Amino acid sequence: MTLQRRLLLGASLMVLPVLLVGAEAYRTNALERLALETLGTGLGRNRTYAELETAMFDQVEAVWRALTGLDPDARKEFRLSGQVVAYRLERWRAELGPDEQPLAEQVAAVQRDIVATGDSIFRLADAGQHDLAFKVALAELKGRLQPALTVLNRQIYRQARENSVSQAFARLNEIVLGERVILVAIVLGALTAGLLSAWVLARSLTRPITALSQAMVVVGGGELDHPIDTSAHDEIGNLARAFADMTGQLRRSQEEMRRLNTELAGKVAQLERAQDQLVQSEKLASIGEMAAAVAHGLRNPLASLRASAQLVQRHPASPSASEQLQSIVEEVDRLDRRVAHLLAFSRPAPFHPLPERIGAVVQGVLPAFAERLRAQQVTLTLDIAATVPDIPLDPMKMEQVLLELIGNALDAMPAGGHLTLAARAAAGPDQTGGLAFEVRDTGCGIAAEALPLVGQPFFTTRPEGTGLGLATARRFVEQHGGRLDLESRTGEGTTISIWLPAAPRIAGRSA
Repeated sequence: MTLQRRLLLGASLMVLPVLLVGAEAYRTNALERLALETLGTGLGRNRTYAELETAMFDQVEAVWRALTGLDPDARKEFRLSGQVVAYRLERWRAELGPDEQPLAEQVAAVQRDIVATGDSIFRLADAGQHDLAFKVALAELKGRLQPALTVLNRQIYRQARENSVSQAFARLNEIVLGERVILVAIVLGALTAGLLSAWVLARSLTRPITALSQAMVVVGGGELDHPIDTSAHDEIGNLARAFADMTGQLRRSQEEMRRLNTELAGKVAQLERAQDQLVQSEKLASIGEMAAAVAHGLRNPLASLRASAQLVQRHPASPSASEQLQSIVEEVDRLDRRVAHLLAFSRPAPFHPLPERIGAVVQGVLPAFAERLRAQQVTLTLDIAATVPDIPLDPMKMEQVLLELIGNALDAMPAGGHLTLAARAAAGPDQTGGLAFEVRDTGCGIAAEALPLVGQPFFTTRPEGTGLGLATARRFVEQHGGRLDLESRTGEGTTISIWLPAAPRIAGRSA
């Protein structure tokens, strides 16, 4: 007898219990579906109100975005959100029962207040009274309407749970209790027939299944050549033959995989060689970029030197000879500064941090700029908090950072302005202690399209610049374990922000 016939014979004893279980399941399912439909109706109202709630909060958020001036479409979005709120409010009101209509009226009243308050805020903003508009927004939107809407939300969701979830849960509980009693009776009746059928089937199935399972364990352990008995002529024999075929395919696949791994190793070696070549090309490109920048920075001064020297050579006694000689000295000084910048950027230098107070370092570099501050009529403000802690600094490198940043700020204010140097205690991105230092000027600022390039080596917005000053400053700050950020607006000025850790960082020891 085949395995199929033996299983059918044993299963025939279970026909009646199965039919009884099926009938009970169908009845229970119908009752549960009715309960869940009731629950779904309540949850649908919750979803509708959730959409209404989101639209109302979006409308309030549009008012704040309009006040900041960063989103020019915020007022239009405020109007559109109001239309969305009105539509979803009507949908939700239509789904409510008579006892829930007062809640809908309260929500509608809050919406009317939001619209009226938003219109009032916009009128104040259009009249130039931005501070008053902001105060009204804080008092009405954040202080009154949003809390009122939050209280309504809690009341609405609580009532929804009481009206839908609680009732559905109670009904489902009754159904489950009734189903339990019936199923216990069916199970007890089927247990006797099931045990007898299981004993009969076990005697005829245990031996071949055990042999096949043991073979599977051995093959699963990696012995794909293990013999498998396929002599049986029933379904278990068919399963054994299918397993034997699968084992053979797996063995062939394993051999193919080894071959592919060998080819892949060769490809990886080729990719590694290509990567080495790419890195070498990038290094050569960087050297070429640096050489081009140095050549560009030296060509004009050298041409000026040659012209001045030729003029002095031809007319040594002319009144302009001394001016030309002075021009030669100034050009030599410019070349010296360019070479110094290049060496500071490219040559490693030792890093020796010592506990220092940032205020002392600032006071040490200010005398170098006293004459420029006076000549350019730049007002200097020092805002260094007394609570700024001593932090590990390399004084020479930090002085170089301040010289570069203050010099750039003064270059941006040739006709006068205001320079602020500020420092305060501040936590870093990982909440570690440290200090924040800012250099703010009211100069010409930097164009938005050039801002992403500022700080990259050899990029400069000034004809006489080298493009290495800010790059060197950023490198020195990062060597301290800190971070340098730049913000600028054309015509408004530039702010350089530096954060330095209070604890020493074991980073690279050279710039």
